[in-house]
Amino acid sequence: MNLSYIKSLLYVCLAASSYGLVATFVRLAYNHGYTTGEVVISQMLIGLISLIFIHKIIYRKEQIKHSTKDKYKLIICGTSFGLTSTFYYLAVHYKIPVSICIVLLMQAVWMGAFIDFIVNKKKPSLIEIISIFLILIGTVLATNLINDNQVKLNPIGLSFGILAAISYTCSMYSSNKIGTQMSPTLRSVYLFMGSTILVSLIWGKSILQGTFNFTIFYQWGIICALFGAILPTILFTKGMPVVGIGIGSILASLELPISVLMAKFILNENVYFLQWIGIVLILISIVLLNLSFLLPKNTKL
Repeated sequence: MNLSYIKSLLYVCLAASSYGLVATFVRLAYNHGYTTGEVVISQMLIGLISLIFIHKIIYRKEQIKHSTKDKYKLIICGTSFGLTSTFYYLAVHYKIPVSICIVLLMQAVWMGAFIDFIVNKKKPSLIEIISIFLILIGTVLATNLINDNQVKLNPIGLSFGILAAISYTCSMYSSNKIGTQMSPTLRSVYLFMGSTILVSLIWGKSILQGTFNFTIFYQWGIICALFGAILPTILFTKGMPVVGIGIGSILASLELPISVLMAKFILNENVYFLQWIGIVLILISIVLLNLSFLLPKNTKL
């Protein structure tokens, strides 16, 4: 294992960890009196401007002309990423613990397999079926549903958490098939452009009414954009091509335990033993789902 590969592994781990921090920062922003609209608009706008700047630096000599059709498709696809952030942050707003919000978002793992079955008629393998059951069992444990006397979950917040997972699933499914010949940073620029347009349409009314608190941009917007857009894009761009989709997907699941640990130690949320068991089951299922990328091609699962 050479140094370049080890560094790439580290890049992917750091990118996933970066994503895992964002929900905690959003909760802290709420605690300081900021609204969902202020948080999501500031994050998207700062993220978009930063990614344009980063792309111009990294690919300043790029002369390739890309299809206008693909650009528009990516922008449209980016609106679903904007919805994901909106739903996810609303789940946090409705007092769903951050440690549970991330578990709800992780339902996108099995939802992706379900969409693949519906759209492409691809029947799930035995490993995929086992993994889905593990995720569902892990979710029941990780959300502490079997001990509802210990935690009361807001039904509206839960609904937004599930909607975030559905939106995220659609985002990943469509974005992975559009503009694949573009550089990762350029694809991110167009996706963020769509996200920014969408959240501005949803939440921009407060700007027109003069109630938008612009201090969010330097208070929490920069932090949320840094860890939710800028760093992950740069690090995934550097690491994923080297480590590959299989190992990369497994390492990316570090977002789950990192988010839970942040919620426990920064937000002082209670995370019970059974919840940790559920989180471990979800992580195991992600490893199982990516076995096909890790084993030799002639190995049957």
